Amino acid sequence: MSDAQRTPEAAGGPDALPMAVPAEGLPPRVRIYEVGARDGLQNESAVVPVEVKAEFVHRLADAGLTTVEATSFVHPKWVPQLADAAELFPMLHDIRGVALPVLVPNERGLDRALGLGVRSVAVFGSATESFAKANLNRTVDESLAMFAPVVARAKERGLRVRGYLSMCFGDPWEGPVPVPRVVRVAKALRDLGCDELSLGDTIGVATPGHVRALLAGLAGAGVPVDALGVHFHDTYGQALANTLAALQHGVTTVDASAGGLGGCPFAKSATGNLATEDLVWMLRGLGVETGVDLGRLVATSTWMADRLGRPSPSRTVRALTHKG
Repeated sequence: MSDAQRTPEAAGGPDALPMAVPAEGLPPRVRIYEVGARDGLQNESAVVPVEVKAEFVHRLADAGLTTVEATSFVHPKWVPQLADAAELFPMLHDIRGVALPVLVPNERGLDRALGLGVRSVAVFGSATESFAKANLNRTVDESLAMFAPVVARAKERGLRVRGYLSMCFGDPWEGPVPVPRVVRVAKALRDLGCDELSLGDTIGVATPGHVRALLAGLAGAGVPVDALGVHFHDTYGQALANTLAALQHGVTTVDASAGGLGGCPFAKSATGNLATEDLVWMLRGLGVETGVDLGRLVATSTWMADRLGRPSPSRTVRALTHKG
């Protein structure tokens, strides 16, 4: 995106950025795992044209994000919004220096991804039986058995594999999720060969103390903190507080969605993801590097919000574009 494409409000000025006041005990740099193009758009009621999706990913990459989850190879019956994955991914081949992971639910999805030259994939598991049944129509252990050949084949081909673990803090059917249950499934995903685990607060009920307890439990079970990412939803306004708690524990990968897009089509109580702009604003104020150009990112989310026909829920986007 050229500077000419940036609105004056989005580009900002000296008064539109927080003063950096570094805090002790935080990592010097955080990797933002941008999920807006996949997790964000899959929850839209209308199907976004593939050309718009491709431009969205390009704009996110141009804003300095080094990991942009591009799409999902889930069967179109379950997520029709991402049915164009095979058409979209070749439109991204000109993007350089940016990881473009995709979600693969099973071996068929992996075959499709491998045929398109994908270099990074993710599987999507659950810490609870109720959500595993709702999302995968399997028990937790059956879903792990399904993932085993997917992860093994991906690793044999030299791909990086992420394991999403949803419902780590609360489940709409089961209520609060005990830490030992999450630790068991997380260890199982690591044992399968997942390079990285993303701990999902799918319905947004986590609080900082719960986050610290889970991270301590994982550390006690031998799961290294550098293999963990966090994925918070902002249902109760806790996403940034939970993120800060995770950073204080040593986590350096944070999932976020440009403009706060997304939720979960299989958990209706799940509202939007942590907005990438809100995360960048906080991290910049803490003196933590991200490599993201906030002005370009805000302009991108504003552009996408216009195409979706509604304002961005991100407070930072609204503040920097004077839209309330």
